[in-house]
Amino acid sequence: MRVAINLLTDDPDHPSGAHWFWTRVIPEMARLLREEEELHLLVSRRSRPMHQAYGPGVHHLGFPWSNERPRLRTLSEHVYAPVRLPLAGIDVFSTLIAPLVRPAPGLVAHFKTLHAFTVPQTIRPEVRLYRRLNYPRTARVADAIIINSESLREEVQRHLDVDPAKLRLIPEAVDHELFHPGDPDESRRRVAAYGVSRPYVLFVSSLWPYKNCEGLLRAFAAARPDLGGHQLVVVGPGRDTDYVAGLHALAAELGIADDVVWVGGVPLEETPHFYRAADVFVYPSFNETFGLPLLEAMACGCPVVTSDVSAMPETAGGAALLADPRDPQALARAVVAACGEDGELLRKLGPERAGQFTWAATAEQTLAVYREVHELGRSRR
Repeated sequence: MRVAINLLTDDPDHPSGAHWFWTRVIPEMARLLREEEELHLLVSRRSRPMHQAYGPGVHHLGFPWSNERPRLRTLSEHVYAPVRLPLAGIDVFSTLIAPLVRPAPGLVAHFKTLHAFTVPQTIRPEVRLYRRLNYPRTARVADAIIINSESLREEVQRHLDVDPAKLRLIPEAVDHELFHPGDPDESRRRVAAYGVSRPYVLFVSSLWPYKNCEGLLRAFAAARPDLGGHQLVVVGPGRDTDYVAGLHALAAELGIADDVVWVGGVPLEETPHFYRAADVFVYPSFNETFGLPLLEAMACGCPVVTSDVSAMPETAGGAALLADPRDPQALARAVVAACGEDGELLRKLGPERAGQFTWAATAEQTLAVYREVHELGRSRR
């Protein structure tokens, strides 16, 4: 069995959550490969260095572009993949969007979000149109569709005409070698280099409107009298400069600008220190299909407050405080509770919940889907 995995949708200059997913899952799958099984990674010249040393059963299929050139990348997926993959003897193709011409006997769609339907304002119009046209087509032609939560299952069934029997629920996971409890004092010293000087409330996410940093700013302003001098620490890149400027203006308008630390993006290996030293991690997103930062924070022993909508309650599994993301006062009450009377229990429940999610399990289940689809493809020949 030869499986090709499409990694072209990531931008080498701005690695996304999908990049971190595959860099964890591929080496775990490589350990499980049988003698006659291979993984072939679709990479560009620029993205290939990001996917090395996975093991002897993992190979590269070179393509001219990845998502640093999105239009050319898309063209190559539809035009070059149906030629290149058969030449490589590929049996199963794993991808986000299926090429117009089927490039392999077996096809697995790997859906992580349906933002083109659920939060369309966050996506550029041309990208939104492309996905709205091609997600339904991909769902029709795929032999199996991997999803990461019951929440995403509901969205797929609501927005796409899909056979429910195609859906395979495989949760994502936590890198427990990186995200685990540690010495809070050491972590406080590490985060001090970023301007963090007091106990703090933490937000970790790219700054997109649907992540609801605006709601958190309002909640922090409401909770501040009960927090005893806490800072709000915002970790994550902001690629929409107008939106980020609006957040800074809102902080000033609310009178909390001096208490907000805008850290920006940090290396992944620095993130656990922010979780370990925080009094609470708040993730008030309006829409998530999984919400991996919840589990990362829990794995580090940080109390979590998150939204009571979308996939967040499912992922939190009773180990976080839930609040309406549209209600800053409700968020504020949850933040105060997590910093106070509920904090000790949340610090106990979080690592237990996060421990239920491992990349080894995710890889094993993903590889099982590839094997299932391979057998289906063989039966068609």
